[in-house]
Amino acid sequence: MSAPRLGAWSPALSVSVVVPARGGQDKLDLTLAALAAQTYPEHLMEVLVVDDGSDPPIRLPEIRPFNTRLVRVRDGWGISNAVNTGVKAADGEIIQRLDSDMVACKEHIEALARWHHVTDYLVTIGMKKFVDAPPVTPEQVFRAGHLGELFDLETAVASSTEATIAKTDGLRKSRNPYHVCTGPTFALPREVFHAVGGLDPTVARGEDTEFSYRLAMHGVVFIPDMDAQAVHLGLPSQHRDRERAVRAVEPYLAHRIPLRRDLRKEPGRRWLVPYVEIVYDIAGASEQEVRQAVSAALDGKLQDVVVTLVGPWSRLAGGRHSLSDPDFDLRLLRDLFAHDERIRLIDEAAPSPAPIPFRYRGPVDVPLHRVTLERMIESVQKDLTGVLVVDLPDGRTARLERTSALGRALLLTGAGAVVDGADGVTDLSGVDDVDKIIDVTHGVRHEPPDRFWPAPKQPDQPKQPEQQKQTGQAQQSGQPKRPGQGAAAPSAAPKAAAQTPSAPPQKRLLRRIKSALRNN
Repeated sequence: MSAPRLGAWSPALSVSVVVPARGGQDKLDLTLAALAAQTYPEHLMEVLVVDDGSDPPIRLPEIRPFNTRLVRVRDGWGISNAVNTGVKAADGEIIQRLDSDMVACKEHIEALARWHHVTDYLVTIGMKKFVDAPPVTPEQVFRAGHLGELFDLETAVASSTEATIAKTDGLRKSRNPYHVCTGPTFALPREVFHAVGGLDPTVARGEDTEFSYRLAMHGVVFIPDMDAQAVHLGLPSQHRDRERAVRAVEPYLAHRIPLRRDLRKEPGRRWLVPYVEIVYDIAGASEQEVRQAVSAALDGKLQDVVVTLVGPWSRLAGGRHSLSDPDFDLRLLRDLFAHDERIRLIDEAAPSPAPIPFRYRGPVDVPLHRVTLERMIESVQKDLTGVLVVDLPDGRTARLERTSALGRALLLTGAGAVVDGADGVTDLSGVDDVDKIIDVTHGVRHEPPDRFWPAPKQPDQPKQPEQQKQTGQAQQSGQPKRPGQGAAAPSAAPKAAAQTPSAPPQKRLLRRIKSALRNN
């Protein structure tokens, strides 16, 4: 995927630059002066300065973009709430997030916006360096040809974002690219912003990381643009007290970003966003099958899960009902599970489990082994496979879906997109099969069930006296044991049993799986 060359194309999409501010008028004046000098057409750009309760109130300086508006927060507080307030008032097709203490190069908005003219499922990320605020004026910022004329970029503190981007080949090799989309400067389609629900006002720390994680689960592609340079005026708070800053953000990310397994090491805890959603369609299943499936799901080695039971729950009317009620079993299951926060009862599964990062779907009459989920996730995490399909012996399947891959496929379904996959560029015009799209973007892998439903360990059988005698004689004579020694001879089996034809391999494996489940 490539974007137009700077200065050699004609923009068509409108951009709303949302700048949340709380105090810091002097720095804001420099931010607006830099925005006034942008190469992006002024008739396609608006700037919304969101005053988050500043005292004294924010004012708009003389040097500012042609279309600049001041929006004051009336309800709530915090950066997330301020950004959401600005986006609600915005008219642009692209939302550009920029901090009020950043000075962007004159090509900044153009560089990030150009990618959104190529396709509509991207989030573009700008670069930043930290500098001590020098005694520059808005006039100097407005007239400067490049940032190096104003700031000593040689002594600037580089952001870890740029180092991560370089190490991961422009995020192409990054396992979690949302990590670098941390707020001060990024752009995305307005529709995508609203699709994921905007920023979460209840997240007081790490709000940009949490928002970017939800964007990743939605399926976006993160594109860093090295031409979108900017400087941050002053060092961030974590440089002043890093240990306390890290501790302050931990609770918010631990509850909302399940992929941060390092933050979820305390056993027995329950988290706001689970790691895996286990979905069972209970249509036609017996009460006992459903109860066994739920029990097995909640008793696995991986306990950071939620169970979703899909069934016609809405048809259960209130009021009186008798023991002869035709929906007796369904009503019984509802009453059994209604008050367990780990179990959801819904009529139809959602297209995506976002923000939960993984979803398991399988037959309700094949309960999970204690290690099934753990091993399935371990398998897909090795190469970031989009879907792992386990082919069960009876022809049915169980599958683990990666939410980010599923989200990407839903964005691309029927959109006529051309994407870069493992086998090169693929035209997905008119393709509605989600698995076909995921196979191109992330890969779909099939595996047999043995590793995910391991057979139970067989107890050691005591040797029979005759076997022990034969073994002792062989050892005393110094002769090596022949193959088969120590096991019952074929002739020892009952004749009737020897004449009984063995079951097909598929049925034997299915019986072994069910036996393993009973013993675990």
